[in-house]
Amino acid sequence: MTSHQTTQTMKPATAAKKLGVYLEATPAEFQEGVVSRTELNALQADPPQWLQDLRRDGPHPRPVVAAKLGVSISGLARGGVTEPLTTEQIDALKQESPEWLRQERATQAEVRKEAVRIKEKKAAREEQSRQSGS
Repeated sequence: MTSHQTTQTMKPATAAKKLGVYLEATPAEFQEGVVSRTELNALQADPPQWLQDLRRDGPHPRPVVAAKLGVSISGLARGGVTEPLTTEQIDALKQESPEWLRQERATQAEVRKEAVRIKEKKAAREEQSRQSGS
């Protein structure tokens, strides 16, 4: 029996998300087609000029904007940022450092510290149970 391998494809929105770019800013042929796993891997390994430009200059999707600003996606919304931003706009926001951005960065730092604390506590508990189990 011969096994037929089907080509795995994804919608352009999924591919754009995996590439970390804003779909509406991609070329029309990217938005209108389907992307195979092989094509996605090729785009990641050797990005064409349009992809390099988008990653460098934007506009960037919210997850990328949030990461570049050091806040959560929810924090962006609380700060009133609902649209994609360019790298230039992100840099301007960093320079301005509005109150909401300082507040959200502080909140994000606390969330990260708490996550580390919980992870360390869990690891200590697992270590203790390994020692008592042997």
